[in-house]
Amino acid sequence: MNATNEALALIRRGAEEILAEGDLEARLKEGRPLRIKAGFDPTAPDLHLGHTVLINKLRQFQDLGHEIMFLIGDFTGMIGDPTGKNVTRKPLTREQVLENAQSYKAQVFKILDPEKTTVMFNSEWMGKMSAADLIQLAAKQTVARMLERDDFNKRYKGGQPIAIHEFLYPLVQGYDSVEMRADVELGGTDQKFNLLVGRELQKHYGQKPQVVLTMPILEGLDGVQKMSKSLNNYIGINEPPNEMFGKIMSISDELMWRYFELLSFRPLTEIEQFKQQVKDGANPRDIKFLLGEEIVGRFHSEAEGELAREAFIARFQKGALPDEIPEQTINIEGEGLAIANLLKAAGLTKSTSDSIRMIKQGAVKLDGERISDGKREMAVGSEHIYQVGKRRIAKVLLVG
Repeated sequence: MNATNEALALIRRGAEEILAEGDLEARLKEGRPLRIKAGFDPTAPDLHLGHTVLINKLRQFQDLGHEIMFLIGDFTGMIGDPTGKNVTRKPLTREQVLENAQSYKAQVFKILDPEKTTVMFNSEWMGKMSAADLIQLAAKQTVARMLERDDFNKRYKGGQPIAIHEFLYPLVQGYDSVEMRADVELGGTDQKFNLLVGRELQKHYGQKPQVVLTMPILEGLDGVQKMSKSLNNYIGINEPPNEMFGKIMSISDELMWRYFELLSFRPLTEIEQFKQQVKDGANPRDIKFLLGEEIVGRFHSEAEGELAREAFIARFQKGALPDEIPEQTINIEGEGLAIANLLKAAGLTKSTSDSIRMIKQGAVKLDGERISDGKREMAVGSEHIYQVGKRRIAKVLLVG
C-alpha cells in the first residue's frame, strides 16, 4: 500500500461520508500539507467525548503532516447555531463566547499538538465586514436553497418561526472556508448542509471547493440517543479519572466497539483481534478495561488510567458484591428503559417511586457505581449489575 492509500485508509476510519473522495485523493497526491478546517461554536464551557470524535480525526490529519486550523466561532456563536433545532436558538453574549473559547482551547490541546495547530476566530474577518458586504454575501444563496436544509424545512412546514439571522449562519460558516482557504472541512453528519455551502461559496470566490468529511454522532451511555449533557448520558473530558473510567465501564458490550472505532487511537487490526478474542470466550469486561485506560490516560495520564482500573476492580473485590449474582432477562418494548422502571421490573424495588426514592438516597449502584439519575435509559442489549441497598442485587439483560 502506497503512502496516499495508507493516508486515505486512516482518514476513512470512522468517517460517515467524504465528498468528494476523488478530490481528496488528488490533493493528497500533491504532496503538500493540506489546510484542514473544523469549526466549533463555544456554546458551552465543557466538552464531552462526543465532541472529541471530530477532534480525534483532526489529530489523525495532524499525524499525517497536515495543517490543522481549529476555528472558534466567536462570531457565529453570537448568532446561535440553528442546526437540528426546532426553535430559534438563543445567542450568547460576547463575554460568554470568549470565556467558553478559552476553556475550549485548554481542552482540545489534550488531543491536538498545540505547536502544530492554528487557532482562529471568525470575528477576525466577520467583525470587519460591513452591512453592504454581508448583503453581497447573502445574495449568493436563495431562500429555496436554505429551505432544502432538513431542520429549516421541518420548521417551515410546521409553522415554526425561522428568524432571518438564522439563514446567515450557514453562509457565515461557508464564508469562513473562503477566508481560511480550506482544503478539507470536517463536521458532524448534522452539519453536512453547512459544509456544502462552504464548497459553493469557495467556487463563487474562485477557489477550489473544499473536500467535505462528515463524522457520525456518538451515542451516549444509553447507546440510543446522541451524547449530550442535557440528556445526562455523557462522559465529560474534564471528569475525575475514576468517574470517567466507571462511566466507560457502564456502556454495553455492543456499544464498546463503536467507542473503540471512534474514540480509540488503536489500529483497526488490533480492535478486530479484540473482537475475535471475545468470540473465542474472552470476557468483554477485560477488553473494556483497555478502552477505559486509554481514554482516561489521554485526558489525565497513563498512571491515572491504571489507577482508575485498579480502583474499579477493588470496588468489586472488597466483598461489596457476592460471588453468585442472580441473573435476569427483561423483555421491553422500544429501544431502552429508564433505570427507575428497570429496578421495579427486576423486582429490586416495590415501585417506580420507590426506585426514585432509593436513587435519591444514594442506595442504588450500577456496576458498583452509585447513580443519581433515575431517568437514565438503559439500552436494549445492555447487561449490567444493579444493586439496591446491600442485599438486593441482580445482573439484568434487556432484550427487545
